[in-house]
Amino acid sequence: MNSNIAVMADEDIVTGFMLGGIKEGHPVKDMDEAEKTLKELVSRDFSVIITTEKIGDALRKTINKITNESALPMIIEIPDKTGSIRRESDPMSELIKRVIGVEMVK
Repeated sequence: MNSNIAVMADEDIVTGFMLGGIKEGHPVKDMDEAEKTLKELVSRDFSVIITTEKIGDALRKTINKITNESALPMIIEIPDKTGSIRRESDPMSELIKRVIGVEMVK
């Protein structure tokens, strides 16, 4: 498993991360392309994949399958340029709970 980080999102977010030093950026235009790209990144053994909350919500079944099978890659969902999505459960808190076995309390 590489210790590499990849970002998969809309073109603006990918550009921002690449300007910040991330070498692997994959802009996607729709959810079909996003799912194909996610599977490709997982097969390439990235340890961290950053995507947007909207993509995460659209690909929830695929992401849950990937994260339930292995601790890596960690798939981190960030708000896009329109802002954060209000959710009942926070995928980041669920990831922390699963990986370290401790529930984060606000």
